[in-house]
Amino acid sequence: MIDPQAIQAVAEEAGRIALGMWPGAGHAPRCWEKAPGNPVCEADIAVDEFLRESLGALLPEAGWLSEETVDHPERLDRGLCWLVDPVDGTRDFVAGRAGWAVSIALASAGRPILGILAAPARGETWIARAGAGATRNGLALVASDRTTLDGARMPMDQHPPAGVPLVPVAKPNSIALRMAMVASGEADLLATWRWGYEWDIAAAALIAEEAGALVSDSHGAPLAFNKPDPRAFGVLVSAPAIHEAARALVAPATAKALRAGTIKSG
Repeated sequence: MIDPQAIQAVAEEAGRIALGMWPGAGHAPRCWEKAPGNPVCEADIAVDEFLRESLGALLPEAGWLSEETVDHPERLDRGLCWLVDPVDGTRDFVAGRAGWAVSIALASAGRPILGILAAPARGETWIARAGAGATRNGLALVASDRTTLDGARMPMDQHPPAGVPLVPVAKPNSIALRMAMVASGEADLLATWRWGYEWDIAAAALIAEEAGALVSDSHGAPLAFNKPDPRAFGVLVSAPAIHEAARALVAPATAKALRAGTIKSG
């Protein structure tokens, strides 16, 4: 039996573990690169180990898919699967910035049924259950209701090119937190057009959907989870009325990235 309160408690403890190693609080964790431009630190590993043990004890029948654990195909034979990013937004974490979160989702039959983001450096816990809405720190979330793409707010590092009708807002490194900004109405649109991984987006996808946003891959197709190949080509989260216009806006970049064979996680 799934106990959402127990899972929330595990997520928040994982956040405390990460916070206890965060450079922004004066700590100096050991960091290295898994690949050029892909940082990892000992907090990622410590949180991953804690979550695998703790969530496994709560729901031993569930499979496991995590950024920091070698994938095993046995997860495909389970009715349930945990999708975990121990520290989503590692670049912000190692730089001492607050734009990171522990991301936990539980998937069943290819769909997230529970999603939690613990962002202790921001004092936030985001939670969604399928069919039961989404909250941040206990307050119900309502997604952006923007009806036109012109002037839509999107998390980004710089102003968009001339002719792109978007307004930049602050961009945390965590893709999950950027998706959640649409759920909370702090942004109208989040779009990526590169290959990413299920553990990056599963929890936030459910949070955004339960808040009323539309969520798809960058082509506009529904997302599926716990697939043999745990990747998705981009993600598009938006106010419902601008989703199709947003998909058309990113279509040229999506096509270019596919032709180039670009692979980059969120």
